[in-house]
Parts: sequence; structure tokens; C-alpha cells
Amino acid sequence: MFRHPKLGHKKNGSGLRMTTAVPASQRQSPADSVARITAFMTGFSVEVTRPADADFAALASLDSGTGVYLSALPNRPIDEAVGTAIQLRKSGLQPVPHIAVRNFASARQLDDFLARLSGDAGVDRVLIIAGDRSECGPFSNALDAIKSGLLPRHGIRTIGIAGYPEGHPRISDGELKRAMTEKISAAEASGLTVEIVTQFCFDSRAILDFVGRLRSSGYAQCVRVGLAGPTSLTSLMRYASRCGVRASAQAFTQRAGLIRQMFTTAAPDDLIVALAEAAPAAVEPHFFSFGGIPATARWVGTVAEGNIALRTGGGFCVEAWR
Repeated sequence: MFRHPKLGHKKNGSGLRMTTAVPASQRQSPADSVARITAFMTGFSVEVTRPADADFAALASLDSGTGVYLSALPNRPIDEAVGTAIQLRKSGLQPVPHIAVRNFASARQLDDFLARLSGDAGVDRVLIIAGDRSECGPFSNALDAIKSGLLPRHGIRTIGIAGYPEGHPRISDGELKRAMTEKISAAEASGLTVEIVTQFCFDSRAILDFVGRLRSSGYAQCVRVGLAGPTSLTSLMRYASRCGVRASAQAFTQRAGLIRQMFTTAAPDDLIVALAEAAPAAVEPHFFSFGGIPATARWVGTVAEGNIALRTGGGFCVEAWR
């Protein structure tokens, strides 16, 4: 489980976590806790990269209309990206492609891509990001594409923009806030609804603080908080290092006994419990499939149905995977 700092726990001198007594008036019944968790899981989304046939079969077990975000790859053929979106739509799911704008050499190329996504796959939601490549065509950042007017022209009604609960390794917090304000203003001026989709994080306090800062700054948009689906601890640490998730990853590695458990499977159950207990408004979970698409789809679908058993020390386990 991913541990999180919360009331009712403290560390002793050795660094091990200890449980303190919680007043009876503050305790919730197991049924209430499970109800909060299933309520929080309403509207969850998952993120995949290059699903194979077995992956599509696993995703098809999710509720109809579930958002499935499609990661952008620098050299992925347009036909493949559109074909994946079509197959997800045929499975009753909602494809939400990432649009990495630096991957497009011309406005015409992006225009054609959006036309095919909308016309062939019924796409009306996308996630707009700059992309990792340093070179670019007419779009150097997400704001350029939002201002182009191409998105609403092709029936896009909702866009996701990136959020970073722990900050960005190469961009200052001030610049991130300025860019978010500009993107939201430009999108709303074009009639687009905006969601904020965050980088994955291991720390519930960092997530809640991030949401709190957004709300205090006047941002009321839905926030999809990035969580890593069930996977091995070694895979989690590799992705954390690659994605610049520094603070919570460092805390994660300091947990007692972690080294002896590096090849076991971890799941974000305690993060889900903490977020469900806090119940922030307009916040929904977004699961990265680092441990494989079938494992993520089965685990998330099972939790959303409430087929879980609460653990005495915090978190929960699933009673029976799909």
C-alpha cells in the first residue's frame, strides 16, 4: 500500500508508524467508509499507452462511458492512434487521446488528426500537452493549440490540462500557475470545458494541498488526481524517477522494510481512503496502468463496485478481482 500522513498515526523514534487512539465520535462504520470510497470512485478514468487485444478485452469490463486516456507517443502513426480510439468507442468506452502538440509539424496535420478523431471515433474530450520533444512546428505549447480554434471546430467540448501536485522539475510554480490561468481563460473563451489532470503522486497531503491551492485561487474545475494502479514497487520507483515525482517518492523509499518488499505488488488503497475521507469537491481519480492494463482495469473496477475489505491498520484489500 502507498502510505500517507494522516490523523491517527504517528512515528516513534525508530521511524516506524504507530497507531494512536481515535475518539469513538470520530470513527466511521465500515459501511460508511466503503460508501465514501465507492462515491469517490464514481467517474474514475484510466490511462493506457498501446493496448493489445487482451488489453481491450480487460478494458471492456469497465462501465460503459468510462474515460480511457490514450498516451501520446512521439512517432506513433496517426492511423494507429485513431484506430485505438475507434476500438475503445466500439467497446462502449470514452476515448480521451493525449494531444502532444509539438508532435505536429503543421496546423494542417493537427487539423486532420482532430477531424479523424471526431469523425471516426466520436472523440469530444482530449488532453492537451506540449509533449517532451524540444523541436516543434507551429505549436510550442498547449496554449498555442487552444488558441488556434481547431479544437471546438472539430467537436471537442472538454479538454484536460496538466497539473503537478509536487511541482514540475523544470518549470517554476509561478510559471505553472501563469500557464494554467492562460490556458483556462483561452479555453473558456472558446466555449471549452476544462479539467485539470495531474501527474501521479504517492502523497495524499500533497494532492489535497494542491487542490486547496487551486480552489483558493478561484479554480473550480474538476481535478483528476493521478494515482498509480497496482504494480510492483520497483516499477513504481522507476516511473517516479522518470516523471520527476520527487518528494513523495523519497518518502516512499524511507518506509521501514521497503527494500525487502521491492518485488511485491503495491496498490493505492490508502491514498484512495484518505482522499475519500477528505471528500474534496469536484475531484475524481485517474489511474495510470504502470502494472499493466488488465491488472489496472480489474482492480479499479472491483474497487468501484465496493468489493473491498477495510484493513485494521488503514487502506483496504479487494475481496475478489473481476
